[in-house]
Amino acid sequence: MITLHLDDIVAGLKDGNIAAYLGPDALRGAVDAAGAPIPADGESLILAMNGGRPMAPKLMYEFPRAAMNLELKKGRSFVNRFLSKTYADTQWSRAPLHDWLAKIKPRYVIDINRDTQLQDSYRDTPHLLIQGFARMVGGFRFRIYQYDGSAYREVTQEEADASLPVLFKPMGCPHPQASYIAADADYVDYITELMGGFAIPSFLKQQRKGMRYLLLGLSLTRDTERMVLSNIVYDAAQPAGWALMPNATAKERRFCAKLGIEVIDAGIDALLSGMLPQQAHTA
Repeated sequence: MITLHLDDIVAGLKDGNIAAYLGPDALRGAVDAAGAPIPADGESLILAMNGGRPMAPKLMYEFPRAAMNLELKKGRSFVNRFLSKTYADTQWSRAPLHDWLAKIKPRYVIDINRDTQLQDSYRDTPHLLIQGFARMVGGFRFRIYQYDGSAYREVTQEEADASLPVLFKPMGCPHPQASYIAADADYVDYITELMGGFAIPSFLKQQRKGMRYLLLGLSLTRDTERMVLSNIVYDAAQPAGWALMPNATAKERRFCAKLGIEVIDAGIDALLSGMLPQQAHTA
């Protein structure tokens, strides 16, 4: 049993024994100049992409479906332009969780959002950025960029300094070069290669062995998120970590239990305030 104490979580994030895994709610509190929240979860992204208008119920089910529908109508570039306009061209305030992470500087963060707040948190810190990539003929499904404190440069697996903190953006991001996993076709290709071992650099496969994870702001009600998570946390320690997930569904609890992740009935606010349930533990 491992009792969930904030000091231990912070220490584990700093030394790399625990990795933070960020979902859409990690961006809660980030707003634009007019006070509108940053679109992060599936529904808000679909509405933003479709000019504020809901789409058919079967398309509103999750963002990849809606993105695929609009890609077929308007082209893949339409979806990419929307994501870059949203996350690169619009100014957003900082999410409180990202300010917290910026102070800690975890050694390894997986962020399934497509914004740049995580990268901004490491602006003064050399690091590696692993950016998801899809729908190409052959090759790995990632690009690696090494940041020296002022600029990124693309590097190979062999050139990458594996001692640096790692920021893993599997669904992509706009900088330093825009690349996104968005539509169904992207996810099919990316997850297939993720399962086959071609979407994670070899040095990271070694580093993640025996690691624990802290899931923050993540919903696991959709198959897409579950498949991405289960493959990224492969080779985790047992117990594998914690998920801060208030009001988790029975399906989410069963899935987390299968991975060895303890669901904690608390949200990000509890983490930021230092009021995590002290009686919680991994089983």
